[in-house]
Amino acid sequence: MKYISSIILLATTLWLGADLNRENNNPMNTKDLKVGKNNIEFKSDGLKLAGHLHLPEGFDPKKQYRAVVVAGSLTSVKEQMADTYADRLSKQGFITLSFDFRNYGESEGEIRQYEDPELKLRDLEAAVSYLVNLDYVESVGGLGICTAGGNMAYLAAQDKRLKAFVTIAAWLPNAETLPLLYGGEENLKTLRSKGVNAKEAYQNNGVNEIIPAYSDHDQTASHVGPMEYYMDTHRGGGVPQWKNEFSVMSWNTWLDFDPISKADQIETPAMIIHSDGSALPDNAKLFYEQLKGKKELVWLDGNHFDFYDQKDQVDRSSKHAADFFRQTLNK
Repeated sequence: MKYISSIILLATTLWLGADLNRENNNPMNTKDLKVGKNNIEFKSDGLKLAGHLHLPEGFDPKKQYRAVVVAGSLTSVKEQMADTYADRLSKQGFITLSFDFRNYGESEGEIRQYEDPELKLRDLEAAVSYLVNLDYVESVGGLGICTAGGNMAYLAAQDKRLKAFVTIAAWLPNAETLPLLYGGEENLKTLRSKGVNAKEAYQNNGVNEIIPAYSDHDQTASHVGPMEYYMDTHRGGGVPQWKNEFSVMSWNTWLDFDPISKADQIETPAMIIHSDGSALPDNAKLFYEQLKGKKELVWLDGNHFDFYDQKDQVDRSSKHAADFFRQTLNK
């Protein structure tokens, strides 16, 4: 009798798990899909996340495709560099998913512009779940530009469903580089204190203290110039869905972001695309050296922001990424 009860309990658990999976990641009816960009939604911790599902030319829902989750820089939205690379990879035969993390863009999340790598990890896991539940997806990889390169490291370190990942001009800080990036140990203490105070203010009165995320000159911004991509209204600064805002209570979670600490836990195939002009080039090499699985280091020309939207860097990077994913994205 106990054996029969255990079987019933197991079956119920599996059914509930499958039902929850469907609730959180409800794929579109294939009749509603079109080649190119499709608006979709999926859930992470019960929050609706807004995304774009990019389908390649000749898409056939009866076939099997390699798929890639694509994400971008700190505070960015899907309409910026994530869509740019998702579109490029889609044109090379992949299904791609770009989306807004919780708290950003069109996605839900109560604390707007709040940055937390652990929450982003959960959103990336939900994005992978969305893709693996599509009947026409055979395997899933990840591509991260700037901050999301580090976020992909967090994902690869623990989610074995991710079969390969690529970073492009990745933001890969560690404890040793933080004082150099943020004006020394005393200033780091000040920023952390501001984060604690802002969080207390939010908990006590619901006020979310906001500062500029990027500026060429404003010293109150979280990141101070030159920030041409964000300051140029013909580039990222002109994307209407994006807000140049950073929640002050993010300081501690943001400063704790340490992708390099994940490297020696990663056996997933990885390609690191970087340049001398991109952020923290020595850290990119250190991260690469510590990876445990199949890996490739691709060193290109160009400054950091070139890799967001400039044709030469985007074309070359996306081609390298596509070639790597063709080699590594297997079941």
